[in-house]
Amino acid sequence: MMAQTITKSAKEIVKVAMANVPAITAEDAIPLVGSPDHVFVDLRDGTEQAKTGLIPGAVASSRGMLEFHIDPESPAHKSEFNQDKTFVFYCASGGRSALAALAAMDMGLAPVVNLTGGVSAWKKAGGSLEQS
Repeated sequence: MMAQTITKSAKEIVKVAMANVPAITAEDAIPLVGSPDHVFVDLRDGTEQAKTGLIPGAVASSRGMLEFHIDPESPAHKSEFNQDKTFVFYCASGGRSALAALAAMDMGLAPVVNLTGGVSAWKKAGGSLEQS
């Protein structure tokens, strides 16, 4: 039996995603909490979200469900995605959210920005988190 030959590493595809998705720093994103023009989207899984809490007002949308949450035809659609706002995607450190942002942009969601460094950068910059 032959082993798999992986031709692209996870690190490489995250790097490509980060190069193609606009970024925002935690410092620049903190003042946007509660903004009528921005929606924070948490792409971590439910156990991570429960453990640390979410950025206040954020939409919980795990990376595995994102496309279904965005698509208005999907039974799992979340109306938060059907707004004329800027979507700030984040995860624990910025990799999964960059991949998710690229998929969302490919679906036509815009504008989308990725929070550089994710929740860890957010906490370092003094950003608050709340239990949902």
